[in-house]
Amino acid sequence: MTAPDPHALEQGTNTTTAAPWYGAPYRGREMNLIEHDLARTHMRELQAQADTAARARRLIAARRWARRAERASRRAARASDAVW
Repeated sequence: MTAPDPHALEQGTNTTTAAPWYGAPYRGREMNLIEHDLARTHMRELQAQADTAARARRLIAARRWARRAERASRRAARASDAVW
């Protein structure tokens, strides 16, 4: 295997070039818009799932607190009846 010619780049004879420094090759504005739309849709779906889960947690907590308050009310009624 021979060493590459150090002057090949200067002469423009090198046929292999590295990828551009700025990342992925340009695919056009329409492709970028499609990718952004997909990303926004995915984020909206994740946000909807998170909202549903949070609503379910709040409902469960509210029911738990309602049961706890009902038990406390019954205990207070029993204690009041025991005093009289």
